[in-house]
Amino acid sequence: MVGLAGSGSVVGLDVGGTLLKAVAVGPEGGVTARVRQPTAAGDGAGALMERVVALLVGMRDELLARGEVLRAVGLAVPGVIDEEAGVVRFAANLGWRDVEVTSFVARRLGVPVYLGHDVRSGALAEGVLGAARGVDDFLFLPIGTGIAAALVLGGQVRAGPRGSAGELGHLVVEPGGPPCRCGARGCLETLASASALARRYQEQVPGSTLEAPAVAVLAAQRDTVALAVWSSAVGSLGQVLAGVQSLVDLDLVVVGGGLANAERLLADLEGAIAARLPWQVAPRLTTAALGDEAGSLGAALLARAGGGAVRLGSAAALS
Repeated sequence: MVGLAGSGSVVGLDVGGTLLKAVAVGPEGGVTARVRQPTAAGDGAGALMERVVALLVGMRDELLARGEVLRAVGLAVPGVIDEEAGVVRFAANLGWRDVEVTSFVARRLGVPVYLGHDVRSGALAEGVLGAARGVDDFLFLPIGTGIAAALVLGGQVRAGPRGSAGELGHLVVEPGGPPCRCGARGCLETLASASALARRYQEQVPGSTLEAPAVAVLAAQRDTVALAVWSSAVGSLGQVLAGVQSLVDLDLVVVGGGLANAERLLADLEGAIAARLPWQVAPRLTTAALGDEAGSLGAALLARAGGGAVRLGSAAALS
């Protein structure tokens, strides 16, 4: 796989709230192994740390059995993280707070371990290996249970001085709107995420248990209630993305997550953005190419680069 070639093998692990998703990448850049296990975060923070270590030890031993040496590990983790210090400050879905994850795992494995934010790692992978390859200025926008984003400018993923860049899901779009888990009301996440789409449809149709993909299908079929809910969600997304475009003038928005493949999403979203940009050039929209492996592949890129900044499109920086 172009961009992942280098010395020795590396492992990238995406520590998600539901699944641990790992890939092993060999010296030629190809994925040589994939492992998926339930996260089982409810078992406690310590148990999850041990589960992470056990998964990685198993992959290291499998590589050794094939005559391959594990050189480094990259971890992609959600929440508030200090990438430079290798510390997870707070990850609500994992039950981690001030966890020195890289030093803990490195001691147990005996190899360097590097930490990255899950969405920024996904953006890195899409920029080097996926839908944004060759693009220097883009936004990676996963839309699922929540809404997150990672901003890439000048070929570099931007974390911001406090590591909180890209929190588009918590921009207030509708003051006084639905309460958000962040403590605010009317955040984009409460209006346009997959969970919001399902909730708003179920509020309009008492007794319904339809989830977002089914609501999207009904909207495409011109069901009146589903179409109204859908149009409202897409309008909120368009409002925020038009604001981002006015500020930073992106080439591309890469849409990922559970709603990325919904019929009409890209076309309707393009229309919603264009309607709010009277003279600016709207960004192109495309669907993410790497699916739910973007985070683990991005973590492998971090491991290959030794935790340093990776300029997108620069395969030489990873060799």
